[in-house]
Amino acid sequence: MQIYIDRVNICNVVQFIAFYKYCCSLLQLPFIHEGIILNQIKQYGLESRTLNRVPRHTMCAVAVLVAFSLAACGGKDKKPGQSLASVDGEEITVLQLNEELQRANVQAAQQAAASKQILESLIDRQLLLNAAVKEKLDRDPKVVQEVERAKALVVAQAYMQKHLTAPTKPTREEVEKYYHDNPVFFSQRKLFDLRQLLLATRDLDDAMRAEIDKARSLDDVGVQLDARQIKYARGQAARSTADLPPELSAKLQVMAKGQLFIVREGERSLVMTIAEVKDNPISLEVAAPQIEQFLLNLRNKEAASAEIKRLRAAAKIEMLQKDTTQAAAAPAASAASAASTAENGAGARAVEGLK
Repeated sequence: MQIYIDRVNICNVVQFIAFYKYCCSLLQLPFIHEGIILNQIKQYGLESRTLNRVPRHTMCAVAVLVAFSLAACGGKDKKPGQSLASVDGEEITVLQLNEELQRANVQAAQQAAASKQILESLIDRQLLLNAAVKEKLDRDPKVVQEVERAKALVVAQAYMQKHLTAPTKPTREEVEKYYHDNPVFFSQRKLFDLRQLLLATRDLDDAMRAEIDKARSLDDVGVQLDARQIKYARGQAARSTADLPPELSAKLQVMAKGQLFIVREGERSLVMTIAEVKDNPISLEVAAPQIEQFLLNLRNKEAASAEIKRLRAAAKIEMLQKDTTQAAAAPAASAASAASTAENGAGARAVEGLK
C-alpha cells in the first residue's frame, strides 16, 4: 500500500477531510463524523487558516495519525455483547449478566427473576466503580497492588485449569479403603456436646488460669470472671471426631465429663467442658460421596504440586535478599497462620487440659 504524498495538495479543512477519508479507505478504517475530525484538528493546533502554511508531508502524516487515533477512540470503550443498561455512559452487557448468572449457578427456572436482581447489582457495582475512579482510587498504590494480585491469581488458576487434566474418579475399592482406614471419622465417630465461655486471650493471665484450675465447673469460672469484671460470653457447640483435628479429638475422647480445658484461638480463648459424649457412626453408603470428593480434591492438590515442582525445576530462581526474615516477618506469619487454618481448621488451636 502506498499513499502518494506528492499528488496531495491540502490547503483547507475540506481538502484535509477528503484526504482523511482517502487514508481511511486505504487503511480499511471506519469513517468518523466530520465534527469529531474538526475537534481532532484543533487538538493538533491546526486551525483552518493555518493549513495552507503547513508543509505537505506534515499534513499527510497528521491526516494518517488522525485516522488511526479516531478509529481507536471510537471503539476502545465498547464492551462485547448487547447492552442492557448504561451507567453514566458505561455499558452493562448481556455477556456480563450471563457471566454473573453462571458464577451464581442459577438454575434455568430461576434465571428470569435472578437476572433482574443481578442486573441491579451490576448497576450498583458500576456506580461504585465510577465513583472510585472519579476519586482516583484506582491509582492508589494499595489498590493497584491488590488488582495485580487478583490478576495474578486468576491467570495462574487459568493455567492450572488448562494444563491439569481432570483426575480419575476414585474406585469403589479406594473409597472403602479410606472408610475402613479412618474409623474415627466414620464407623467409630463420636459427637461431643460442649459448653463454653468465650473471652479475650489477653484476660487469661496466670492469676486467672490459677482460678480456673481450682474451679469445678463453668459456673465457678463465670463467678471468677464476674469478680474480676472480665467480659465473656456463654455458648454451646456440638463437634464430632470428624470435625476436629486428630490431636484435639484424641484428647477429648479421654477426658471425663465436666473436665475443664482451654482452647486458644489467637486473640480469643474458650474455656470449655464436655457435657455429653454420644456415639454417632456414619455408614459407608452415607460417607461414600464425601470420601469420593475428598479423594478427588486430594488428587487435584497433588497434581498441582507436581506441576509447580516441574515449573520450579525448569525455571531460574534467584533469591535477591539472603536475609528475608525481617523484611517479610509479618507477611510470612500471616501467610503461615492462614495456611495452617486452611489446612487444619481447628487444628491451629492450642489445647490445654486443666484438671
